Amino acid sequence: MTNKNHFSIGEVLGLLLDEFPDVTISKIRFLESQGLIEPERTASGYRKFSDTEIERLRFILREQRENYLPLRVIRTRLEGDTSDGIDRPSDDSPPRGIRNVSNLAAHPAARKKTSDVPERVKSKRVDDTSSFSRTELLDDLGISPKILKELDAAGLVKARNVGDVEMYSAIDREIVRVASKFMEFGIDARHLKGWKHSAEREMGLFEQRINPMLRQRNPTAREQASSALTELITLGELLRAALIAAESRRFTDS
Repeated sequence: MTNKNHFSIGEVLGLLLDEFPDVTISKIRFLESQGLIEPERTASGYRKFSDTEIERLRFILREQRENYLPLRVIRTRLEGDTSDGIDRPSDDSPPRGIRNVSNLAAHPAARKKTSDVPERVKSKRVDDTSSFSRTELLDDLGISPKILKELDAAGLVKARNVGDVEMYSAIDREIVRVASKFMEFGIDARHLKGWKHSAEREMGLFEQRINPMLRQRNPTAREQASSALTELITLGELLRAALIAAESRRFTDS
C-alpha cells in the first residue's frame, strides 16, 4: 500500500503471526464483524489498518489467549477507562475452575500449593461463563467444520441446543483449540479419546477424596474440598509432566 501508516489485512496477519501463531484472516474478519475493530476501507473496499487498530487487535488477542476473556468483556475493557482503549491494568483475579466446587483457585491454601508449580506445567483455568455458536467457534479458531465434526463424534466436545442454535462452552473451545493442534500432527480425534478417558479416571479418583468433605455441607468443609482438589489437580499435572519426561528420554538423550 502506498500509505505506510496503514496496512492491508494480509500485512496485519504477517505482523501478528510471530506473537499469535493461531491468528487467521478469518479470525480478524470475525472480530471486525463483532465490532471490536473498525478498519478503514479504501475506495475499492479493501480494509486498511492503522497502527492504533493493530494495537487493538493485539490487546484483544492477548486477552483471549492469556485470560480467556469472552468478547463481551473485552469490548467493555476496550470501551472503558482509557482514551485509546488499549492500556489496561492487569487483572489478577483467578478464573473459575472445575464446576460445582466454588472458588477453586481462590482459597489461600490453594494459592500456596500452586505457587510451586513450574510455569511449563501450570494449566490455565478456563472461565466457562461464555459460549459460542458453531459458526463463532469455527471462525474464532480458524478451523474447518470437519475437525469440529470429528471431535463431536469422538465425544471430546458436546454442543447444547439453545433454540435452533448449537452452542459450545469456553471449555469446549479450549478442547477444540488444543485438539486441533494434535490433529495437525496427524493424531486422529479417536486417538485423543485416551486423554478424555484418562481425565475421567483421574477425576473419579479425586472425587473419592473430596466427596466426604462435600457431604458435610458446611463452608469450612467446602473450602477444604476446594483446596484439596486444587492440590490434587496440581499433583496430577506434575506427575504427568514427569512421566512424559521419563518416557521421552529415549528420544532426547544422546
